[in-house]
Formats: sequence, C-alpha cells, structure tokens
Amino acid sequence: MNVCFLKLAYRTMEYMTESTDRSPGHILCCECGVPISPNPANICVACLRSKVDISQGIPKQVSVSFCKQCQRYFQPPGTWIQCALESRELLALCLKKIKAPLSKVMNGAILQQVFVVDYVVQSQMCGDCHRVEAKDFWKAVIQVRQKTLHKKTFYYLEQLILKYGMHQNTLRIKEIHDGLDFYYSSKQHAQKMVEFLQCTVPCRYKASQRLISQDIHSNTYNYKSTFSVEIVPVCKDNVVCLSPKLAQSLGNMNQICVCIRVTSAIHLIDPNTLQVADIDGSTFWSHPFNSLCHPKQLEEFIVMECSIVRDIKRTAGAGMISKKHALGEVWVQKTSEMNTDKQYFCRTHLGHLLNPGDLVLGFDLANCNLNDEHVNKMNSDRVPDVVLIKKSYDRTKRQRRRNWKLKELARERENMDTDDERQYQDFLEDLEEDEAIRKNVNIYRDSTIPVESDTDDEGAPRISLAEMLEDLHISQDATGEEGASMMT
Repeated sequence: MNVCFLKLAYRTMEYMTESTDRSPGHILCCECGVPISPNPANICVACLRSKVDISQGIPKQVSVSFCKQCQRYFQPPGTWIQCALESRELLALCLKKIKAPLSKVMNGAILQQVFVVDYVVQSQMCGDCHRVEAKDFWKAVIQVRQKTLHKKTFYYLEQLILKYGMHQNTLRIKEIHDGLDFYYSSKQHAQKMVEFLQCTVPCRYKASQRLISQDIHSNTYNYKSTFSVEIVPVCKDNVVCLSPKLAQSLGNMNQICVCIRVTSAIHLIDPNTLQVADIDGSTFWSHPFNSLCHPKQLEEFIVMECSIVRDIKRTAGAGMISKKHALGEVWVQKTSEMNTDKQYFCRTHLGHLLNPGDLVLGFDLANCNLNDEHVNKMNSDRVPDVVLIKKSYDRTKRQRRRNWKLKELARERENMDTDDERQYQDFLEDLEEDEAIRKNVNIYRDSTIPVESDTDDEGAPRISLAEMLEDLHISQDATGEEGASMMT
C-alpha cells in the first residue's frame, strides 16, 4: 500500500509540472494566415497597419495665433497666455489644438503611429492690444495733478511706479502740463493704482463715473470711471509757512520751514532750530499751506562767514531734532551784489556743508513780495531775511561725470523744453544728495561713462557703484524677432 501511494503521488507531480510548462496557444491572422498571439482584433500588426490609418482625420497643419504686441498666444475659447519657446506651456497649448478622432479604435486594440504636424504661427492682435491701439476704448482713467511749478514729485513717483511695476496694466499714459493721465481697461486696475498712490505720496482723490450705454433687456450698464488724484502742492526745497495751530501741534516749531523731501509724507525742518516734523496727507488737508517762493526765485549766495551752533535751546514740548544736519550761523552775500557791501545774516540747517567761499542757493525773503495769509499775520522779526536751501556745485561737471541713469515710463508727452530739462537735472542732483530718496529708486549703471571716485574735486556727492544695478536689455521676443522695449 505504501509503494502504490508513492507511485501515484509521483505521477501527479509529473502531470502538474507538464501543465505549467505549456506555452500559450497561437491563432491564425484572419487576413494573411500568419500565426500570431491572440489580440482583440485577431489581425496581425502588418495587416492592421495596412487596413487602418489612425492618423486619418487628424489635421497635419494647425495654426496658432500670436499677438506681437504683448507676446502672448491664444488659448481657446478666449484666453491669451504667455509661453516661452520650447516650454511645457507651449507644448501643452499645441497638443490641445489637435483633435484626435476616437472612432478609429478597433475592439480596444492599441496602435502606435508616428506622423508630423506643422504648426503655423499667425499674427493676431489680442483684445487688450486692440484697446491700446484704439486709445479711446478705456473703462477707467486716473488724472494725477499737483498744483506746483516743479515736477520733482512726479519724477520721484515715476521711479516708484517703475520699481513696483504698477504701469503694466495701463493702456496708455499721457503727460500733460500739470500732471499725468493713466488709462485702464478695467476699474479694478485703476482702483489698485489709486491705492498705490495713496501709499507713496500724500494725496486725496475723488471718484466719478459716466454712463456710456445700457441694455434694458439684460439690465447691464457700461460706465467710464474717472479718479481725480490731487497731490499736495509742496515739493522738495520749498519754503513754507505753517499755520500757528499746526506749528504748535508739531512741537512749537517755527512757522517758516523748509521741505527737505516728499515721500509718503511731507518732511519739514526748521532752519532756525533743526527741529523736524512729518506731515501726512490728512493733516495737510486739515491745515493746508503753500510754498512761499517760486523755484525760479532761487538766488546764488557766497558764504562770507560760517560758525556752528553747539548749544541748541529747546523750548518746552519741542519735537525731534535732526541728527543729520548741523545748525550754523552764516553771513552771506549775493553773487549779483559783489560790488556792494550788503550782506545777510541767517541761521541754516546746512552748517555741516558750508565753509567760507562756498556757493549756496537760497531765497531772499527780505526783498520778496510774500503773499501768504500766515506770513502776513507774523511779526516781521520772526521772518528771516534769507533762507538757504542747498549748496551749489558746478552742474556741467556733475553731468559729465554722472555714470548712472534712470528708466522712464513710455508715455505720450509734449516736447520737453529747457525748463523741464532743468527740473529733471534738479531731480537727479537730489538723488545724489539724499540717500533717503535714493533707496526707493532703481538706479542703473551707465556703461558709456568711465568709473571714477565717489566724490569729485569740489566734494559734490555722487552715487557709489554698490548702489547701482546692471542695465539688462531683452533684444528678442517670443517669435525670435527683435522686440520693442516698453521703457527707455
């Protein structure tokens, strides 16, 4: 019994081994009769390729729309996207343009076939660029105005707009005599710009809208919005007279002050005590004041004597004292009156810069017709004869040695006259002299000017190479052609 059992087990194991080694069966192709492995179509690969062309119905040439103005491709149904050449985004866009017919699939069979599809790039202007070219198809406009005779604040604002890219959504920018106009395709973009202006310069605005068209059936309305932005009428280097109430609230400072800069607030300094104060937009509109003198009334003086005041008397409740300036008592004489003995005495916040023989620019208040309500109510002994503004250097030499440059907004502008050029040079000099303003501006190195020391023979301040950026030029667009730059 034991022997028979062993023989039976051995034969069973031999049978199981033979069954596991058996290879899969083959069938004959229904077309040519060649033995093949079973597949859902029961046809060999050669016959299947000869009978079925899976590329049939797929277009071998596809057009892609490209807008040269904004360098974007059209993605149906209504989107324009930016894609670099040989990028994943552009490949995905091209593949979506191919419509493969699924009716050619035979019983779940999987076929592979290689074929070439040509993509033709066609120029087509997008809707946004159409509105730019039309110049009248805008939904919102921002009218920025400043009632001053100098454009220093606008030059500074222009650099802030460039630095933070706030000009990218504008349809166009138009420069007029006393300000700038920004046009937008949507009200939301304009509101974002207004918020930016409120954070960068002291200003106020009013909003209005005008009905253009309406559809009574769908109850839709089409409006054009206008934002009127008014910047405070005070620029850097202006001499102002504060109201008694405002001067008292700022720490009992003198009413006659000098504006040393305008950023998000008006920065004032008292040339008689070096007391400083910052006035925001809301405070200014509650207690407004104006500039006492026109920028063209600046006169050139020569320093005859200069002494530093060491002990500054502070009154009760006085505000902060500037640590960047030195209080000086100087005797000056007009360069136009050198043939006379007439000299003027004044206190100035430029004591750390002035030496006998230096030239300085200032306002002659003693011989000036001051038409201001606050000045008319002041005692005459409280009004200084001369207010010095800044030290004077050789402008021609500074321009020749200036090895840096700024970018400008692409805008429609009137012909720049000599006064505009002089004001722009004043702004460039302010950047060299004031580090607080310079840190908010992108300054680019001018490779055409040789590198020299940071100061010249006269001691005029200059911008160091460490504060400059390299100027990058993008010479080609997405089509491989030369692209037009938005900024110059």
